[in-house]
Amino acid sequence: MVTLNVSELEQIDQFHRLQLTLCDRWKTIELFDTGEADIIVIPSLSIDQREIQKVEGFEHYEERLLFTLMRLRNPRTRLIYVTSMPLHPSIIDYYLQLLPGIPFSHARNRLLLLSTYDSSPKPLSQKILERPRLRERIRQAIRLEKSLMVCYNSTNLEAELSLKLDVPLYAAAPELQIWGTKSGSRQIFAESGVPHPDGSELVWNSQDLAIATSDLWERQPTLQRTVVKLNEGISGEGNALLDLRPIMHLAPGKGTPSERVAAISDRFSTMRFQAKQENWLNFAGRIAELGAIVEVFVEGEIKRSPSVQGRITATGEVEILSTHDQILGGPDGQIYLGCRFPADESYRLQLQQLGLKVGRKLAEKGALERFGVDFITVDQGNGKWDIQAIEINLRKGGTTHPFMTLKLLTNGRYDLSTGLFYSQQGRPKYYIATDNLQKDRYRGLLPNDLMDIIAHHRLHFDSCTETGTVFHLMGCLSQFGKLGLTSIGDSPQQAEDIYNKVVKVLDEETRSETPNFSLFSDYTFPVAWDGYS
Repeated sequence: MVTLNVSELEQIDQFHRLQLTLCDRWKTIELFDTGEADIIVIPSLSIDQREIQKVEGFEHYEERLLFTLMRLRNPRTRLIYVTSMPLHPSIIDYYLQLLPGIPFSHARNRLLLLSTYDSSPKPLSQKILERPRLRERIRQAIRLEKSLMVCYNSTNLEAELSLKLDVPLYAAAPELQIWGTKSGSRQIFAESGVPHPDGSELVWNSQDLAIATSDLWERQPTLQRTVVKLNEGISGEGNALLDLRPIMHLAPGKGTPSERVAAISDRFSTMRFQAKQENWLNFAGRIAELGAIVEVFVEGEIKRSPSVQGRITATGEVEILSTHDQILGGPDGQIYLGCRFPADESYRLQLQQLGLKVGRKLAEKGALERFGVDFITVDQGNGKWDIQAIEINLRKGGTTHPFMTLKLLTNGRYDLSTGLFYSQQGRPKYYIATDNLQKDRYRGLLPNDLMDIIAHHRLHFDSCTETGTVFHLMGCLSQFGKLGLTSIGDSPQQAEDIYNKVVKVLDEETRSETPNFSLFSDYTFPVAWDGYS
């Protein structure tokens, strides 16, 4: 048990008192009203740095919250966006040009871009805390009584930064992040009565993991495979699949418990690790540092992985925001690649109800703002699906920015009765999105090159038809050949057609070293602005 000293307890109390001021401010950040707000965006990936390094191009994932720039659609909103390294000017231009009805210069004058100029593998929030002059620049640029801070995920670093800036953090308090871990998720599911796979408590070494796996096998005698999950793994990269079929001669009723435990221990080195270049030696060390759980691998011929996203408001209300069918990859389909919106109509309303149960339990614990719940669904025939919850993300995730991009671009609404999203013109909208459109042939493409391709082939989002593609993670392209995008249509098929067209065009444009169009040699960037007028 962790014991806090008086100073730490006082800081926690001060942080919670500061968060209470959100009750008067939170609506401004979610609604396009006429209220004034200064929004500080800290897109820090404040998670275990060895785990995040499993995600290729993670250095550029601070760009995933750039959808917040669309909040400048409210002419009385000002926004401060801080990054580790400066963002390419054309990326900023791209987002500001998406704003309908707002002159580019007006939006740009309400945007303050700041950077730590520090590319070291440390969380951005830590870098800002190490730079008091940078923090002072932020403080001087904001109106304290109208400000709030948003982040990717909330830790002690974000809480400390919130206190240093004297600005409330619109996110769950750091001590509540346990409910977003693998073991914490299982506890919330149990307390809220949400079905989830059988599994273990948190363990901290390989011997206890083997015992927990054997116990699970005793409870589930027909078990064939299990999933071992690092407690703080992300995007499925901290998962490993353990195949029990080669030791079926020691299954319950055939072998002794001690024989099973020994055989399971021997099998750990043969697990299929979902992260590239992961191995048992490193994974075992991570168990000692982060903890791990083991749970049943859900089998099924027709199986999907949908999710539901919700929000707990500053006043404690729970709202469902969206459902998705996730697109998964990796050796065993456990790594998040992208999503389709909305989830299949066969189960999307059930997902909403289960999401509400989880959200209400999280709200009881004191959680705030964004949460997501991932599920596994297996087709049972006759239109019925078995639905099992597998984990909670108490932070922004891979489905946050696609949905918020749609919402902020169209200012539409999500309808709980149908699970569909409608634009202001009453059209239902659909999309397919990914963070992982990645090919070696895309390496070397600069953001300017992408802009030329978008313009030449008219791949951009059309605000009149409210269809097209919005790009993100553009900073990943040159080094990693990796790009994110959200393709929006008036039907699932149209969204997929738009997405496929983008891929086809990028493939064609990178087939040879000579581009298929002429570059605009007279194009110049606007002078970077670093303060309010």
